[in-house]
Amino acid sequence: MIVGGVILFVIGAILAFGVSFAVPGIAFPTIGGILMAAGAVLFIVGLVLRLRGTTTTERTSVDPNSGTAVRRTTRAEDDRP
Repeated sequence: MIVGGVILFVIGAILAFGVSFAVPGIAFPTIGGILMAAGAVLFIVGLVLRLRGTTTTERTSVDPNSGTAVRRTTRAEDDRP
């Protein structure tokens, strides 16, 4: 979903800023703006869904040999389809 948002945004930017010819009845800057907005929304939704499905566990312990604190952080994704 995140990659799809980036692709939509890039295609929209090309249409909005890179196309210099005109076709009657088609406004490339408007279509590009719509695609860029849709790509940004899709990107944000993808990030939110990805972060929501992640569990972070942090453990701190003391190394018996050196006496220093050791911090271990693990992240696991939920098993969702």
